[in-house]
Amino acid sequence: MKKLFIYILLFAFIITGCSFNKTISDSDSTTSPAASSVEAVDEKVEFEILESDELKALKVDESQEVMVLMYHNIGEEEATWTRTPENFRRDLETLYNSGFRAISLEDYALGNIATEKGHTPVVITFDDGNENNFRYLENGEIDPTCAIGILESFKADFPDFNTTATFFLNQLAFGSKSQEIDKLKFLAQNGYSIGNHTLTHLDLKKASPEDIQKEIALLKSTHESTYPELNIQTLALPYGAKPSEENYSLTYKGLFDNISYDNIAVLLVGWDPYFSPYHKDFDFSKIRRVRASETNVDGVGLYDWLKTYEQGTKFRYISDGNPATISIPESKQELIQSSKFQDKKIITY
Repeated sequence: MKKLFIYILLFAFIITGCSFNKTISDSDSTTSPAASSVEAVDEKVEFEILESDELKALKVDESQEVMVLMYHNIGEEEATWTRTPENFRRDLETLYNSGFRAISLEDYALGNIATEKGHTPVVITFDDGNENNFRYLENGEIDPTCAIGILESFKADFPDFNTTATFFLNQLAFGSKSQEIDKLKFLAQNGYSIGNHTLTHLDLKKASPEDIQKEIALLKSTHESTYPELNIQTLALPYGAKPSEENYSLTYKGLFDNISYDNIAVLLVGWDPYFSPYHKDFDFSKIRRVRASETNVDGVGLYDWLKTYEQGTKFRYISDGNPATISIPESKQELIQSSKFQDKKIITY
């Protein structure tokens, strides 16, 4: 089969801060990411453009949904918000064997998906920054039973899973002030990202506009001051509690005490897989998540959705392997936000 190859530039998205008053205009959009500029990277990477017969054989469809998994704790006993180390490892192995490959939350939100052809992207997130997410042993090694220990082990065993995750933090990162710098540095240098979970895990539904901005801005400032190489630009709503529509724009754009933030993704608690970033109904400010658990999931946990994919009652994103193209069946053209992704070539078959 003849295959064409192209060279494309990978883009680094630089999210720009904005200065404005402490209340945001009602004209702010809730259907596109924060304003950004694009800077080309010198390195050129080769990607493949698949022909129609291979797209059809792989059932490529980049209009379909993506699971954003929500975890909290890794612990000895399984519970609603806790996975045992064994079960978390099993989750990763199940995803891998089912054709899923991890991507960053940032790449998902911005539609920068280079998942291996024929495979499905998945986003892994942890809320609250508990110590069991990232813990060192007395000898200075990473505890193999904490989330990072398990993720790093899985990365070594299955490098093509592209292991990554986003950790949504409150003021204290992973239970130890004295180790914050080391842990944040390790995460940033090893392909993980840090997200915002507000300074005090505040219920934003009950908060004033000033307190919403204060909690988000100060959390961002706190951890970026600790490790300046961080760029915190995503938010998970504590308790999944949404502010009123009047104040909702403050979850992704705001200013407090000269500290501005401009989030590219706001995550809910949710219950189901969410839209492809290319889908016309994708809303970066209201991304739903899937409960990565088997306890009290009410039929909407990770394994429930995997079963629906196997049965063909729901359909998952299947990648063409090329971040510069959006490949879809011809019948799905009307689902794509083509005006938002003018830098990408839409391929139909």
